[in-house]
Amino acid sequence: MQNIATAPLVDFVEVFQTVNGAVFQSDRENCWYVDFAGKMARFDYRCMMKLRKAVYHIDIEALLLSSELTPDLEIVFICACDHCYVLTLLEIIAFKELLEGTFVMLELNRILHDRVYRLSA
Repeated sequence: MQNIATAPLVDFVEVFQTVNGAVFQSDRENCWYVDFAGKMARFDYRCMMKLRKAVYHIDIEALLLSSELTPDLEIVFICACDHCYVLTLLEIIAFKELLEGTFVMLELNRILHDRVYRLSA
């Protein structure tokens, strides 16, 4: 009988979801998984913060008001991360919405955790 090695199971907890994507948390791996633009990407805390900063710094208004004949695409590349996104304006808006909701939920979770442990102490 052969011994087949199996990959460890990853427990996902949904942090936030929109119609365009979702963010899941894995406590076992101490990371987040971002499901957006047709791919599932793994981010540790540092890379997730860099992703947030990169997406938040895209000036959507300037891209919309630009009269140049260049394509309305942005490349989101994060140093020290393996992932890169090539996004249209609509995808940038959707990605920004997904990340904003994710960080609101993470902050809400932190506040609730703080209050519960403060009351029990």
